[in-house]
Amino acid sequence: MVRVTDLDASLRFYCEALGLRELRRHESPQGRFTLVFLAAPGDDDAQVELTYNWDPETYTGGRNFGHLAYEVDDIYAACAQLQAHGVTILRPPRDGRMAFVRSPDQISVELLQKGQPLPPQQPWQDLPNVGSW
Repeated sequence: MVRVTDLDASLRFYCEALGLRELRRHESPQGRFTLVFLAAPGDDDAQVELTYNWDPETYTGGRNFGHLAYEVDDIYAACAQLQAHGVTILRPPRDGRMAFVRSPDQISVELLQKGQPLPPQQPWQDLPNVGSW
């Protein structure tokens, strides 16, 4: 479960940019929260629950729990898609194997190349790390 402060921004990141899909949603007017369950295409068993509390709260330490990790078919294409959605690639896939980004709520998300690493490729090969991941 990941708590989010802006449900629309989080869904744009997780669904449109990262490629997850919404499986179901539960709204609780009594509890004043919304739960949205997401999964990677073809893997409905590995779900991430986004919890949006309707009353504003400040969440800190988004990295404290560790991070989310997803295997991707093409790490370079996945990073390019995230960039096209305005996401900063904090740890570029210089090695053709691994990259890191952060969600709008500063949750670290690791992308791992499925199978063997891809051959190093420009512009990724020469890009430096940015910020913390």
